[in-house]
Amino acid sequence: MPFRAPVSEYEFMLRHVVDYDKVAATTKFQDAGLDVVDAILNEAGKMCNEVMAPVQRNGDLHPAVLENGVVRTSPGFADAYGAIASGGWISTS
Repeated sequence: MPFRAPVSEYEFMLRHVVDYDKVAATTKFQDAGLDVVDAILNEAGKMCNEVMAPVQRNGDLHPAVLENGVVRTSPGFADAYGAIASGGWISTS
């Protein structure tokens, strides 16, 4: 069974446990309403499902190694990291 990012579980937690509407009502988070947070969660879920999850098995079968002072990453990891970087996820905070 392939990994699926638990986006709906995070959305449930934000709505019913955290009461995110109160958080979004503060000045620090006034521009990050639930619609914005939901969009970010859904896009992060897609990145996990489509880019990161598929390469995890390669990491198990062919782990990164250090050869002559150079790290060789698992097959697919460099491309996956590139997709994360080009998608702007590295600078997301």
